[in-house]
Amino acid sequence: MSAAQQVAENAPVIGNPIPVGAEVYNRVVGFLYQEATLLDTIRLKEWGATLAPDLVYTVPLRQTRPMSQQAQSVIRTVQHYHDNYRSIMGRIMRLTETRSAWAEDPPSRTRRMVSNVQVFATDRPDEFAVVSYLLLTRSRFDFPDMDVISGERNDLLRVDGEGFKLVRREVILDQAVLGTPNLAIFL
Repeated sequence: MSAAQQVAENAPVIGNPIPVGAEVYNRVVGFLYQEATLLDTIRLKEWGATLAPDLVYTVPLRQTRPMSQQAQSVIRTVQHYHDNYRSIMGRIMRLTETRSAWAEDPPSRTRRMVSNVQVFATDRPDEFAVVSYLLLTRSRFDFPDMDVISGERNDLLRVDGEGFKLVRREVILDQAVLGTPNLAIFL
């Protein structure tokens, strides 16, 4: 059984949408905005503290397909990322504590815009399914060009004290071909 199938089988049943403006909706949006700030300001260790130990973080490949085959345009058997908590924490450590992260030294300048947030109850009272759109700009070195990456994020957040932990993230990119030299940043 593939990891993607395991994630799907272990996924909670998604229930009713949480209304915009509800307390939990506002807390989720606040979490997503704070997460974007932590990543944009390269506070990776603080971001790592928001991740659940059972995290699964994936970015499947995207293919251009005819209208009749749109359901098959996301290829989950080949992925840009397929990480878990341990591999993400290893990446964070490599980026922050070693000199071997040459792809991000000097670091990229990024700006994450998170929008179209929808929050759904699940069959687990302490977990919420969240759909959001991401528009990420990335500038490197003194180059005049800027990378633009857009997509939809499907997250599972778990209540943890007064905040949340990210349990699952699948980013469905809009681009079939990424116009960036590497994907050494978190989405």
